[in-house]
This record gives sequence, structure tokens and C-alpha cells, in this order.
Amino acid sequence: MPRGAPKPPSGNRALSDEQRLNWLMLIRSDNVGPATFRDLIGHFGSAAAALEAIPDLAKRGGTAGRIRIASRQDALAEMDAAARLGARFVALNEPDYPPLMRGLDNPPPLLCVKGEAAMLSRRAVGIVGSRNASISGQKLASRFARELGEAGNCVVSGMARGIDAAAHHAALETGTVAVLAGGVDIPFPPEHAGLAAQIVSAGGALVSEMPIGWKPRAIDFPRRNRIIAGLSLGVIVVEAAKRSGSLITARLAGENGRGVFAVPGSPLDPRAEGANHLIRQGATLVTSTQDVLEALEPMDGREPRLPFDMGEPQEVAYEAGAAPAAATADIRQSIVDALGPAPCEIDDIIRFTGASAGEVQLVLLELSLAGKLERHGGNRVSILHS
Repeated sequence: MPRGAPKPPSGNRALSDEQRLNWLMLIRSDNVGPATFRDLIGHFGSAAAALEAIPDLAKRGGTAGRIRIASRQDALAEMDAAARLGARFVALNEPDYPPLMRGLDNPPPLLCVKGEAAMLSRRAVGIVGSRNASISGQKLASRFARELGEAGNCVVSGMARGIDAAAHHAALETGTVAVLAGGVDIPFPPEHAGLAAQIVSAGGALVSEMPIGWKPRAIDFPRRNRIIAGLSLGVIVVEAAKRSGSLITARLAGENGRGVFAVPGSPLDPRAEGANHLIRQGATLVTSTQDVLEALEPMDGREPRLPFDMGEPQEVAYEAGAAPAAATADIRQSIVDALGPAPCEIDDIIRFTGASAGEVQLVLLELSLAGKLERHGGNRVSILHS
């Protein structure tokens, strides 16, 4: 094990109330996304230590002003609001975090769950598609959802109009999870508030990584789509236009080793263009639930483990007695110079600069917290020039 590397955890256990509060403060702070959160915990061993380190890290990264760190008061208020809604926060390293979600590149550190959290550990299949769905498309989505549920699967979708809503309605009795782009208290579209209530009362769940009270923006829907893909063993696309968000869900599913299924449609119907394109790109053509079940059978039983050490619930014990030291000015500059607007792999930065992995990680953290680094899939990063 490299000098300064954290020792592997003995196993996943529930966070204490204080640790959960610190996790919420950390992920709600400026410029802290899932990848930066992971690196902060990995480097400093706990959210509490990371919160203390953020101001100095951001300053070294070149931030123009003081970075906003979510206050303890705000985090407590959000936890109280969640509790009043009957929701709770589930952390990435806890036993009841959705097992398949751990296989994502950068899984959300905290999920807010309203309803039956155990639903997230069931084998799940995503069903997504056009908001402006045809009657036949909605009937197909309903059939897939009902039959998949009867076969023991949870149905996951995004509670949008059209295909999503049809899938949720058909799976109410057997179990369904709706992933929201806003807070779990902000159903979108608003007319689906009744559907959200039905899902919870029927034993399903609403899930979001966004704060309580958050109203969804256009840029939040791809993040929602990533969670749909992450929860699902496979994703079925039923009607999708050429630029549909459903294609983002399908792409993310494929990138993370999940099954991608598409229902073919008429070449004359623009709502079928996206699904037909997926089939041309290698998605599995399906016309029945049995097609999906047969394709998923070899994949069943997978339970990815965390590919990194999240440190909590115990403080990480560093072998050298302390976290790796900050990089020198010369090393920091060589790392910054190695970055450009085109994404590059972090391993290449280590090889190119000769810096240690710990030094590179820390400089990237500094740049991230200063708002000067963009994270990409596949452990790649790029510099943001103002």
C-alpha cells in the first residue's frame, strides 16, 4: 500500500447523525460535486475534516473570493424538512444505498429517499421515452412495466409525461421508483403530484440527489437520467425523438455496463427516430417483456462494490500518520500546465508530470473548489479558463 494511502474500510456501516450532517454540508457546498466529494473524503478521511480544509484548498486553487460552505444550520433545516416529508438521506457507503448505483463513475454521495428505501435494492429495469407519446407507445410502456413487475422487477422512470407516467401507473402494485430532477417535494410536472403520492402510498419510492425545495432546471434532468440508469440493470426506450433526453439515459446505461433495449417504431413517426437509431447503434431490439428478461438473465445477481474508499463511518487511519502533504509550488504549476481545455486522464497527468498520485489529487481538488476544473466521465478532467 502506498505511503499515505488510506487503509481499506472494514465494511459499510450506517453513518452517525453527526457524520450524515457533515456529508450533507459538504455536498451542498459550492463547487463540490460527487467526484470532488469522493476525493475530499478519500484525501482527508471524513467530511468534517474536508469541510475544515476547503477554504485553504480553494485559496490555493486561485479562487477570487471566499468559497461558500453550507452551514450547519442550513443542513439541519434540510434534514428537518426531509423528516417532515417522511424522507431520509441514504449515504453512498451505507448498506441500504442502491447496490447498482455504486457502479457509476461518480455516484451521488447522498440520495434523498421518500417512501420505501428497500425498493432501491430490488432488481430494477428502467422504462423511459417520449413525453409526447402515442397511445400505442403508452400501451407498450404499460405492458412492459406490468409484466416486468409481475416477474419480480422494480420499474424505474423519471415521472415525466407520456411513457414515464404510463410505466409508473402500470407498476404501482408491483413496485416503482420515480427519480426526480428537483427535490423529492417538487414533483415535475406539477400535475403529477397525485402520481407521486400514489407511488409512495403503494410502497414505492421517490428519489433525488437535489436539495429539498429545489425546483428543477433544464440542466438537472441529465443528472436525473444518470440516476435512472444507475438504479437499473437495463433500460428500455419506448418512443424517443432524435434529441430526446431518453437517449441520454440509454447512453449512460450503456457506458456503465447496463442493458440497453429499444422498441422499434415506424420510420414515418419522428417519435420513433431515437429508438430506431439506438437499434442501429447496437441496442437490443425488443418487442416483448420476454425479450428483456432473457437478455437480463446473465446480468442478474451483480452487486458492484465501491471502487474507492469513502472513509466513513470511522476516520481513515493513514499509515504515515497524516494525509499526504500539499504539493510544492513547482509541482503544482507543472500539474496546472499539463491541463488544457480537452479532457485528459488523471493517470496521464501523473505520468506526464512525475508528481505523485496524492499530489495530483490535491491540486485537482484545489482547482475544483476554485471553480477552475471540469470533471468528465472515465476519470478525466479539463481546465476551465475564465
